[in-house]
Amino acid sequence: MTACRIRRLSLTHFRSYRAASLSTSADLVVLVGANGAGKTNCLEAISFLTPGRGLRRATLEDVADNEGDGSWAVSAEVEGALGLATLGTGIDPTPDGSGSARRCRIDREPVSSAAAFGDHLRMVWLTPAMDGLFTGPASERRRFFDRLVLAVDSGHSGRVAALERSLRSRNRLLEERNFDTHWLDAIERETAELAVAVAALRGETLARLAAKLRVRATQSAFPSAEIALDGWIENALRDEPATAVEDRYRQQLRDGRARDAAAGRTLEGPHLTDLDVVYAPKHMPARDASTGEQKALLIGLVLAHASLVAEMTGITPLLLLDEVVAHLDPGRRVALFDELTALGAQVWMTGADPASFADVGAGAGIFEVAGGRIEPRKS
Repeated sequence: MTACRIRRLSLTHFRSYRAASLSTSADLVVLVGANGAGKTNCLEAISFLTPGRGLRRATLEDVADNEGDGSWAVSAEVEGALGLATLGTGIDPTPDGSGSARRCRIDREPVSSAAAFGDHLRMVWLTPAMDGLFTGPASERRRFFDRLVLAVDSGHSGRVAALERSLRSRNRLLEERNFDTHWLDAIERETAELAVAVAALRGETLARLAAKLRVRATQSAFPSAEIALDGWIENALRDEPATAVEDRYRQQLRDGRARDAAAGRTLEGPHLTDLDVVYAPKHMPARDASTGEQKALLIGLVLAHASLVAEMTGITPLLLLDEVVAHLDPGRRVALFDELTALGAQVWMTGADPASFADVGAGAGIFEVAGGRIEPRKS
């Protein structure tokens, strides 16, 4: 089993950091500092070493600091699945200050996209913005679950993005009064193929994660969950061949053209799938659990998923846990630190109160964040 670890991190013109770096050999890395000091910014920078828009879903231009030329860079020396490597990403300045396309490099050599980072580094994160996951819209739960799937298969985000593009192409064509039916047939064929590919991997990941959660139910201080996907394609793939499901969805798209044209969007498909979560100890929907129960449930989900990623890929993922201990009682904090240590992952945590990490262990690396700098905390 290989664990992903960042040994050196460098930030240039990234949000509150004009230039900052840190080095660590610790598996538990703690960033402490006042609210607004830039702790989450540091975790966000690390999250850009995976496909997508990072843990805040910010645009590339938004993460550049206000005093620079619009460019920014994140670089990390990583011990990963393929040994030591330097991963880097960012955008270059442009003459008009409008920013440019994201650039990605491995050992200073350009790669086509951040998907290539998946060969070296897998990552899972939990942020305070996810606290409303169970009561918010289905799109947030779907995005959360797709991030879980991405940690298993680094190509998943590319397939999800391709599906979204195909659906947009179909919707635009349906807006035309006399659209080309042959062209629409081709788009719907592509849409159905991508839809089944996305749904199949979601379904496989869900089945494995549900089994992992059942095993953990009696082994963890954090509550277990019962999970299911509310999407007909994902559910149909459990019992039917992929080709049959693909044909059925393609026919559904054809039959629904008039309805979808009137709605201005495609009304059936995995782009609308929801994640159903039940708080297992009380057998009630997670949305009805208390705020504290929902937080503990999320932590349990992320821990189970990290363990699953390690089993399925042979790579123990890096964990980013933003303000994760703020609302845990002392007993739960100790339990969390113990479970993180047992997982064998490198974990980056943030918090405003250093006392919250009193039981984190002598081997932890604790850093103070202030004034755009990240320095080892003096004991």
